[in-house]
Amino acid sequence: MDAVTEIKARLNIEDVVGEYVQLKRAGRNFKGMSPWTNEKSASFIVSPEKQIWHDFSSGKGGDMFSFVMEMEGQDFRGTLEMLARKAGVDLEQFKSGMNQTSGRLKNQALEILELATRFYQAQLKANNVALEYLINERGFSKQTLLAWRLGYSPNVGHALTDFLTKKGFTTEEMKRAGLVVQRQRGASDMFRGRIMIPLSDSRGQVIGFTARLLDDQPDAPKYINTPQTITYDKSRNVFGLHLAKEAIRKSGYVVVVEGNLDVIASAQAGVANVVASAGTAMTEQHLKELKRFTGDIRLSFDADRAGITASERAIPLAQKVEVALRIITIPAIHGAKDADELVRKDVKLWQKAIDEAVYATDWLIETYKNQLDLTSAAGKTAFTDALLPTVRRLRDPVEQEHYLKMIAEATQTSFEAVKSKLDTRLPDLPTIRLKKPKLKFGPIDPGAMEYQRLQNHLLAMVLMQPQIREILGRCQDVYFSAGPSRQLYEFLKQNPDFKGDPKTAAPLQEIGDYVKIITLQFEELYQDLPLADLRQQAESLTHRLIDRYVKIQKHALARAMEEAASEAEIKTLVQKADKLNELIK
Repeated sequence: MDAVTEIKARLNIEDVVGEYVQLKRAGRNFKGMSPWTNEKSASFIVSPEKQIWHDFSSGKGGDMFSFVMEMEGQDFRGTLEMLARKAGVDLEQFKSGMNQTSGRLKNQALEILELATRFYQAQLKANNVALEYLINERGFSKQTLLAWRLGYSPNVGHALTDFLTKKGFTTEEMKRAGLVVQRQRGASDMFRGRIMIPLSDSRGQVIGFTARLLDDQPDAPKYINTPQTITYDKSRNVFGLHLAKEAIRKSGYVVVVEGNLDVIASAQAGVANVVASAGTAMTEQHLKELKRFTGDIRLSFDADRAGITASERAIPLAQKVEVALRIITIPAIHGAKDADELVRKDVKLWQKAIDEAVYATDWLIETYKNQLDLTSAAGKTAFTDALLPTVRRLRDPVEQEHYLKMIAEATQTSFEAVKSKLDTRLPDLPTIRLKKPKLKFGPIDPGAMEYQRLQNHLLAMVLMQPQIREILGRCQDVYFSAGPSRQLYEFLKQNPDFKGDPKTAAPLQEIGDYVKIITLQFEELYQDLPLADLRQQAESLTHRLIDRYVKIQKHALARAMEEAASEAEIKTLVQKADKLNELIK
């Protein structure tokens, strides 16, 4: 992994852009006002999913690096250093060949983890006790076992170590992948006698494991995870996201549960937009990762003290990340303590509990109402002490006043007294100010901007809708600006029947960001149009593109004629002008 990839993995583009442009969520994406034009309606789009931005009014677009370069007027190196500081990335590790070494070691660890996953899967097939536990006790189907790649680690000291040694890996390389530990008698397997649940990144690559003890032992932890490694960071990894992200997009929200097996049980029952954090340790990084897919996050932790504390700790983090946090409560009358038990009892009850999730601040107020004696002075003091820090972090003054009134009513205290305590006991939060751009670029040429915009919109249509691609037969490569626009045009001319994912087409890898931008354009503007309307718009764009091309060329010819030094040059220029006239006809 290079420095740019590492920075992009750690930072969310909407957070970077949000320091300069006021953004509001609009479905999958975020919208704001263009920082370059005086527009009256928001046409600046940020896509967390694609990690790109596009300004429809100016035609600009790109990744977080190109945005900061535009806004700060910096070169790439300065932007790299700026974003590296923000992401906490040490650029020194990527110098003097260390980048290649780090990348090689990470790829090697991923290879080892993939082999270990297959080894554990094979061991599960051969162990009837482990299979019986997963199929009969947990109720998982064989299809579920395969989809989630569940396995079993033999209860002996060196089974995986011996397997990987035969594959040519050293003990040190196995340790680096988090699969081997050093014991008194030497190196041995990290996981033994456990159900193995692979932990994957958002692309589905195995980066570690959660291991559940098969035979409960009083002196052994029920669950253990892969330690921090070159591939696995528990503060960032969200379990099941690689399989849940499509369901999250469709439903518009995500459910976070406490256990990995809860996620699998819910997905098998048909509620697939469910993920898990590492236990109850919900972090800011987890929330930022989920924010890429939705701003509606619903927590379903156990109703014990640890679960309540974890939910409470997540509230200020959600306010900081600017996501809507709701808490799912499983009613005691259902006789289930967690999602897994409720799913097995009745999946409809689980979906009902999700649908009835309560806004986090309301949930917190009700929780403390049930825990404290609000008829006593001590209880009222503890109640307000517990709730005011959360209320104070609310950015909307109307919402803040709403909860201050609720607290006053619950404690039978005046609103003024509660407001006074809020003001006197807690200092004001620093005001967040958007950074002002340090633009070093000249003014935007409206003609050039419009010309590029015509190309982008036409290419977006013909790329995403092959049925209107014959329109490109009226075009020539010179109509498209040199660079990504022309490269995409040439690709589509050479591959008129291409219907795959543009991101997977090898010839388009070089212009990947441009492809993402025009794909975003299509999703925002055209994907819901009937084919006939889309074709009509594409034809109109083609005419306008040719017209704009002719005007640009005529302007260039007029200037050339003014500077022509001979009749021969003028004659050649006139012939070019005639060809342009024919093109218009």
